[in-house]
Amino acid sequence: MAREGTKKQALNRSGSGQAQAGQGETLQPTPGGPSNPPKVGTGPPGHARGRPVLESAAGVEGGVKGKGQGLLKGKEEVEEALNLRPRRLAEYIGQGQVVESLGIAIEAAKKRGDAVDHVLLYGPPGLGKTTLAHIIAREMDVGIVTTSGPALEKGGDLIGILTHLKKGDVFFIDEIHRLPKTVEEYLYSAVEDFAISIVFDKGSHARSYRSRLEKFTLVGATTRAGLISSPLRERFGIQRALDFYTMEELCRVVRRSAALLQVPVDEEGVVEIARRSRGTPRIANRILRRVRDYAQVRHGGVITRPVTQEALELEGIDGEGLTTLDKKFLETVIIHYKGGPVGLEAIAAVLQEETDTLVDMVEPFLLKAGFILRTPKGRKATDKAHGYLGLPKTSAEERQLSFLPGQR
Repeated sequence: MAREGTKKQALNRSGSGQAQAGQGETLQPTPGGPSNPPKVGTGPPGHARGRPVLESAAGVEGGVKGKGQGLLKGKEEVEEALNLRPRRLAEYIGQGQVVESLGIAIEAAKKRGDAVDHVLLYGPPGLGKTTLAHIIAREMDVGIVTTSGPALEKGGDLIGILTHLKKGDVFFIDEIHRLPKTVEEYLYSAVEDFAISIVFDKGSHARSYRSRLEKFTLVGATTRAGLISSPLRERFGIQRALDFYTMEELCRVVRRSAALLQVPVDEEGVVEIARRSRGTPRIANRILRRVRDYAQVRHGGVITRPVTQEALELEGIDGEGLTTLDKKFLETVIIHYKGGPVGLEAIAAVLQEETDTLVDMVEPFLLKAGFILRTPKGRKATDKAHGYLGLPKTSAEERQLSFLPGQR
């Protein structure tokens, strides 16, 4: 017994720098030991099958550890990306009604000493859904746990997260429309009654245990609100759609990001970047970084309109913000299918792209910009698309003749 007690004391002394994560995973001690504990919920999405992600003081770039300067570069890129995100509602640009609505909900929750009602944010990618989720947590001065729908494979993954949430915490699920049905059913009672039922054993020995949860805020983000089941969608008290940004708003985004990156850019350069950003802040920031690199290497670091045009021509982005894939999409509809209408799967087959890629990355902007129409029979190119690409419009009679033998 004395020998076992000595072993336990030795293990306690030597194991203070280790922390268990998940099942059988061990985090190495970080510099600073116990005074610098890991934080939960802000690491890379999809880690550990949906469990809360542990972020240590060494950063989240564990994959580049041991590669010399690669680790430092990875940290700098992550810090740069995070620095461009607004941290408060007052800093958030665009989406005026959404920001005002969330501001009222947050202020009311603070006065009641309660958690914010559950929030569903939907819209095209890159408009700020994830940023708003983090802003809600920061404005409420609570923690945030992030994951994604595909990462939650089993009900146990979700239960493990929910039972560790503290009062008022924000639980953010990206791509919530991709939650498995079995996992989604656990959310019903969790978001409505803040309780979860756990079933032990099977058959005649089965018994249920109802576990109470701390009151939390679920924030769901999706690009396809229609794919969320009605029972789950109706449990969100706040449902807001995010729309594409205007030119003025994008110019403000570019100016702010350029100031944070300490990149000199003139007003014409700002307008040119905003004009080619497809109404999306994420794309505006990405373009700004690429133009910055080009300007530093070729033009002394100052971003002007000619420098922006040269850089984006190299990147394959034209004056309307259309990429090579966008143009191939339009050319397929106009040339192969005589302007349409044509089904999306047929277009995807010609382009050898996944249908989801076209739905999420290509179609939203082309519809918004007026290059295509979505009809009951399929996608159809508009007069604007024909004129922009310089391709003649095919008449209805010519389209009928093109399907006859020997007329192709």
